[in-house]
Amino acid sequence: MSTPLIAVLDYGIGNLRSAQKALQKVGADARLTNDAALIRDAQAAVLPGVGNFGACMNAVRAAGLEDLVLERVAGTAPFLGICVGMQMLFSESEESPGVAGLNVVPGIVRYLPDTVKRPQMQWNRLQLRSNSQSAVDPLFATLPSEPWMYFVHSLHGVPADASCIVATADYGCDVTAAVRINNVFAVQFHPEKSAVDGLGLLRNFVDAARLVVA
Repeated sequence: MSTPLIAVLDYGIGNLRSAQKALQKVGADARLTNDAALIRDAQAAVLPGVGNFGACMNAVRAAGLEDLVLERVAGTAPFLGICVGMQMLFSESEESPGVAGLNVVPGIVRYLPDTVKRPQMQWNRLQLRSNSQSAVDPLFATLPSEPWMYFVHSLHGVPADASCIVATADYGCDVTAAVRINNVFAVQFHPEKSAVDGLGLLRNFVDAARLVVA
């Protein structure tokens, strides 16, 4: 079985290494890197993120990674955004007015309702949605029908076209838990901290990258 090279994009903010280690655990040659050649050569790429939207976007741009992210998402190889890495794929965020996102997923990142404790810092059950290609997204295919994932966030993405949402969670509203646009898959939860279900999702991502190797 091949070991796909997965670039975990390193822009020097937050705990990016936990995603790398989890991917290694499920069979990837995952490397934390900002090297353009390696990022282009990788069979898949991951954009993790924790903390503030504006700070993360500024760090991505300062590291010279914005164009590389857009290059990767414009291709066909698997791309995964995690937590603030998912939020950065949106157009903008209420957390950081005036800071442009990557606009891969047109829409805005909004605060969770005032009626709930923020941040949501807990395990929560996903409600999976079907899409035009399959009953559930392929990255959920081997998981239970209502997988448990671990969330730490105060905001969530609200896409302009809700058809890209492939999973939600109930926390004062329908929280956008996962989206899919072509080769781009992004999650608000932390699969690397979500035990068996989270590792199962990452394993499916690695399997998708393995097909690129083939």
